[in-house]
Amino acid sequence: MQGIPEEAYEYMVNGKSAIAWVMERQRVKTDKKSQIVNDANRFAIETMQDPAYPLRLLAKVITVSLETVKIVDTLREIEFS
Repeated sequence: MQGIPEEAYEYMVNGKSAIAWVMERQRVKTDKKSQIVNDANRFAIETMQDPAYPLRLLAKVITVSLETVKIVDTLREIEFS
């Protein structure tokens, strides 16, 4: 994916940008102990019946991140008495 605005990376979850957090969880990985493979692409096809689900999820996270950053920036401008 290209053209992600830098501001989108300002929204943080567990010490990482929300975008990095989701991308980390969407990668294919194998549990060392059980050898169970966690594959977001298989999940997208088998459970969500949507092979584009990981991409749609990332697009939604980018949108939420951008909107959250806008809201937080607006709140900083408000003066409370």
